[in-house]
Amino acid sequence: MPTAFLVWTVFLSLIGLIWLSRHLEISRARRTERMLSSHSHDGPPRPAPRVSVLVAAKDEEANIGDCVRSLLDQDYPDYEIIIINDRSADRTAEILEDLRLQAKPNGRLKVLTIHELREGWFGKNNAMREGVGAATGEWFCFADADCRQTSRRTLSVAVREAVERKLDFLSVLPVLETRSFWEKLLQPVCAAIMVFWFRPAKVNDPKSKAAYANGAFMLMKRSCYDRIGGHDRVKTEVNEDMHMARIAKSMGLRLNVIQNDDLYVTHMYSTFKQTWRGWSRIFYGCFGTFPRLSVSMALLTVASLFPWMSLLVAVAGGLISSDAQPWWRVACVSAGVVLVQQTVMFRFYRLVRSHPAWSFGYVFGAVLGLGMLVNAMLKLGGATRTVWRGTSYRGRRLDQQSPQTGRI
Repeated sequence: MPTAFLVWTVFLSLIGLIWLSRHLEISRARRTERMLSSHSHDGPPRPAPRVSVLVAAKDEEANIGDCVRSLLDQDYPDYEIIIINDRSADRTAEILEDLRLQAKPNGRLKVLTIHELREGWFGKNNAMREGVGAATGEWFCFADADCRQTSRRTLSVAVREAVERKLDFLSVLPVLETRSFWEKLLQPVCAAIMVFWFRPAKVNDPKSKAAYANGAFMLMKRSCYDRIGGHDRVKTEVNEDMHMARIAKSMGLRLNVIQNDDLYVTHMYSTFKQTWRGWSRIFYGCFGTFPRLSVSMALLTVASLFPWMSLLVAVAGGLISSDAQPWWRVACVSAGVVLVQQTVMFRFYRLVRSHPAWSFGYVFGAVLGLGMLVNAMLKLGGATRTVWRGTSYRGRRLDQQSPQTGRI
C-alpha cells in the first residue's frame, strides 16, 4: 500500500479507537453517575432552610405562566418565589400580575420590575442582582423562565441532596424538551460538544479544575453567593452560570452537578435561527477563549466529519481510479469508523433523552455545530454581535447598535 494510503488508514484507525473509548465512557457513566429524581429522597431536610427561588423574565409570555405555576406547586415547606420582570415588552407583566393576585393569600410570590438596564451590567445578571437584594432565604435557587417543574418535589429533593452532601453549590441539569426538527437534530450534537469539556465526573471531583453549572437550576448557599462576589463579579459575562461555578470551585467551595430524571424540563429554542443564535452564544460564553474554541472545532472536524469525508473520497477514488485497491481499503476502514461513531451516538442520544433515531442525522448536526463554533469565535473577537432577549452585546460590552441591525 502506498505510504499516503497507509498513513490515511492508520489515522482513521486511531479515530476509531477514540470512538470505541466513548463506548466505555458511556457505559461507565450509566453505571456510576447518579441521577436525581423525585424518589431520591423521602422529603426535605429537617430542619428545612428557607429558600429563595429567583427567576429573571424578559419577554417570556409563552413560558412564564407554566414556570411560575409549577414553582408555586412545590411541596417544600419554607420558600419564596421572586420573579424579576426585566424590561419586558410583551404580556409578561400582565401574566405575572394575574399570578401574583392568585397567589396573594400565601404571599409566596413576589414580582419585581426593572425598567432600565443598570450601566455596565448585562441584562440577566442585573435582574438577578435586584432579585437577590429582595431575597430572605438562606439558600438561593436560580432558575430560568423557560423551565417547567414536572415534579412537586424538585425543591425538596434538591435541597436535601445539597444539605446531606454538604455542598455549597448544586446545579441540577435539565431534561431538554425538543419539539421542532432543528431542536431534535442540533440539541444532542451541541450537548455532546459541551460534555467533552465538562464531564460531570470531573466537575464533581474536587481535585479537578473542571467547573460547570447550568443556569436552568443553580442552588447555592447565601454564604457561597456572597463569598464568590455574587452577580457583581460576573456582571459582564454572557454565561454567568459557568463563571460563577468556576470561581466557586477555584475558591475551594463544594460544587456538584447532577442529571435529573423527572424533576423539570426546559424548552430552549424552536427555530433554526433561535438555535443558531442560542448555541453560538453558549459556546462563546462557556469556552471563552480562542484555544478552547479552536480545539473544539478541530476535534469535531477530525473525529466526527473526517471519517465521513474519507468514506466519500475513498469510494469516489475506488470508482474512478485505475488502481482501486488502496482506495477500497481506505473506504472499508472509513465505513468501520463511521459505524462505530453511529453506535456511540445512538447510545448518547438515549442518554440525553433524545430519540436515538435522530442519531442518524448526527453528521449533518456536526456540520452545523462546527458553524456555530465558528460564529462563537467571531463573537469572541467582536466581529459579530450577541443579541439576547432584545439586548445587543459585542464581546463583553453592550453594543450601541439596534439589535435589529447588523450581523448576529
